[in-house]
Order: sequence, then C-alpha cells, then structure tokens
Amino acid sequence: MDNSVCQAYEDEIQALEEEIKLLREKYEDNQQESTYFSDEEILKALKSCRRETQGEAKGHESLSYLKAQLETLETDLSFLMKLTGFQFTSHSKKTVEKTRDRTVQKHKLSGKCHSLSFQVEFQLLQMQNNEKVSAVVSDLNIIMESREDSDVSKFVTSTEEHGNLLTFFRSLSTYAEWHEHRRRTFLHFK
Repeated sequence: MDNSVCQAYEDEIQALEEEIKLLREKYEDNQQESTYFSDEEILKALKSCRRETQGEAKGHESLSYLKAQLETLETDLSFLMKLTGFQFTSHSKKTVEKTRDRTVQKHKLSGKCHSLSFQVEFQLLQMQNNEKVSAVVSDLNIIMESREDSDVSKFVTSTEEHGNLLTFFRSLSTYAEWHEHRRRTFLHFK
C-alpha cells in the first residue's frame, strides 16, 4: 500500500475519533441536563404507569416491587410538600464546564412555597480534591412575586449577595407560611 492511501486512512480514522469524542461530550451533557415536569405531567405519567402495570400479569415480582416503590415515593413526596410548603414546578440543569476535578453547572428552579411563587437561578461550582467534594454557589438570582414588600426585597438582595441558598429556602418557608396566615386572616375580616 502506498503512503498516500495510508495517510488518507489515518486522516479518516482521526476524523472519526474526533467525531466520537464530540458525540460523547454531547451525550454526557444531555444526560446531565434535565428538566423536571409539572405536577400535572407527573400525575399523568403515574396514571399511565399504573394502567400499564395493572394490565400486565401480576405474577411478576419486579413489577409489584416497582409499584410498591412508586407508591412509597408518592407518599414521601406528598409528605415533604405538606411539611415544607414547597412545590417545585420546574428545574433545569446545564453543564457549563467540566474537567477532571471541577464541574460548573447552571441551575434554574421555579415553584411555589405556600402561595408565593419564586424562581431561582444560580451557578454551582463543584470541586473535588482527593476524596473530598466541595460546592460553591455563585451568580445567584432570585425572582419573587412579592418583591414589592421592602423587607422581602432587602432579604432577597442580601441572600443574592451572600449566595446562601439554604438560608433563602428556610426563610422563604417560614415567611410564606406566615404570609398565608395573614392573607387568610385579612380575608376573614373583609
């Protein structure tokens, strides 16, 4: 075989390896990016799943196990929503940068806490040193329905500056619960 034919094959192999690498990266990004569905869509999927499992033979152990596990998860989700008041309606995650010991992802959450709507956008930097993983929140942006209240506006601004998501969710839960109580009380007196 002459050198020009060998070179052509080597070039083709290199091009295919590059294409495989790009496709693998795209696949990994698609696996990491996720969008969660609304409660209605989840309930439709659950009902559809139930119909399928009821229509199939009941002798399968794995089918009954999955059905029991699904019911347990539904119960746990319902309990957590009642306990915290949070009801997430959507979530999306996009990987911005990924290296061997560092990952940067953009997250976008929206939902309701009692009767207050919110939307949170942030960037999460995860770093891995040896066996220890640390995470840092940056570029926090909070959009709330009741920003006209000056106390809420100050709190949201402060939380965005400090990038403390845990404080935001804890405080929002308490505030929204009492906001709901005040709203009901004022409706009672109208």
